[in-house]
Amino acid sequence: MENLLIRNVEVLTFEGQEPHFLPGQDVQIEGNQISSIHPTPSLPLADYKVIDASGMLAVPGMLNTHAHVPMVLFRNAGPDVNENDWFNKVIFPLEANLTPEDVYWGVMLGLAEMIAAGITCVADHYFEMDWVAQAVEKAGTRANLGWAVFGHQGYGQLEETIRFVERWQGKADGRITTWLAPHSPYLCDPDFLARCAREATRLGVGNHIHAAETAGQVTLSLERYGKTPIQVLADAGILEQPTILAHCLYPTDEDLDLLVGKEVGIAQAPKTYLAMAMGLADLPKYLERGIAVGLATDGVVSSCTLDLFEQMRLTALTQKNKAMDAEVLPVNTVLDLAFQGGARVLRQPRLGNLKAGNLADVVLLRQDRPAAQPVINKAANLVYSLDARDVDTVICDGKLIYQGGKHLTLDLDEIYHEVNSRLPRLLNKDLSRKIADYPG
Repeated sequence: MENLLIRNVEVLTFEGQEPHFLPGQDVQIEGNQISSIHPTPSLPLADYKVIDASGMLAVPGMLNTHAHVPMVLFRNAGPDVNENDWFNKVIFPLEANLTPEDVYWGVMLGLAEMIAAGITCVADHYFEMDWVAQAVEKAGTRANLGWAVFGHQGYGQLEETIRFVERWQGKADGRITTWLAPHSPYLCDPDFLARCAREATRLGVGNHIHAAETAGQVTLSLERYGKTPIQVLADAGILEQPTILAHCLYPTDEDLDLLVGKEVGIAQAPKTYLAMAMGLADLPKYLERGIAVGLATDGVVSSCTLDLFEQMRLTALTQKNKAMDAEVLPVNTVLDLAFQGGARVLRQPRLGNLKAGNLADVVLLRQDRPAAQPVINKAANLVYSLDARDVDTVICDGKLIYQGGKHLTLDLDEIYHEVNSRLPRLLNKDLSRKIADYPG
């Protein structure tokens, strides 16, 4: 592996949860980790590839804590529809058309989009995950992969997802981790969830699951089980292992108390919540209790893009608006959520911060667009002014995978051809064929 030296760059680093911006630094990368960060000029180093980053800002690779990456195949296929129709008349019928090869090319397109947006790690919750894992391996990124399973598919399908976990855990030089991924407490009954909890314990992995996404789901759970969705998960044992709770907009205070002290993280994708009029989480309540919160894109059929800069900005703005208080979620807190928060949710302590000894997932941002000048408040500039268009270079696990706005591991022409050639079949919607029924 080629050693790298990023020369004369401004570095975003964190002391605890406080961001600091260090101008004029050299970032030395040996193998797959950061070996040192120190002021420029450093001594000349033999056998290092030097990247001149003058004028740029180095930030940690972003972690997307909940996505359905291959859904890029259906981007913008269902705008302006209600929640029930979105599931039952758009995405579930369209997903019935997918072949494993479709999933592969969808995830290749999604990975290309995420790399160009500075995302180096994704927690993906989808189907045919062997094909997703192959794409991640080729792209050179990092991923937490969970093969989504519905209760109606039965324990046989759960066993297939378990075999996937065993096949791919730690593969791609350790860049791939695998968890179980029961879809949700509204599409998996308590017995099925309890089985997932037991298997996760046996395998030493976590569960990635949707929960308490809407007020209607909470009402349905109370009618079915006399418990909230979070209480259902707790009683099934899901919360006894590491858990990603996707969305979790409507927990009660008692639900939040159940999460305190657990290895549980909550993934937030406000662009989806705005598009589907779902409402918003009360994030200060989560943070006051010490519950890990990270940013997510969700799938592009609801969020349209795989862009965490958008989600970062919307998280800040929507929380202020919800609280009717401009002081809620200040920029330093937002940056902590955007970088370290994702690492906490995915249980990746060596990601989310640029410091010696951490894994070398580094993104270089240009700061020379008129919209980003002048730089008066560096934290506010990063949250509110810079965006995915400013991503110049992406390093994952110590390897250059994107530089000067060009992909080094992926062939965009090939990806576009494969995706577009499949669209006529993929968009042929038959409402009698659905992968599941949303109980709305």
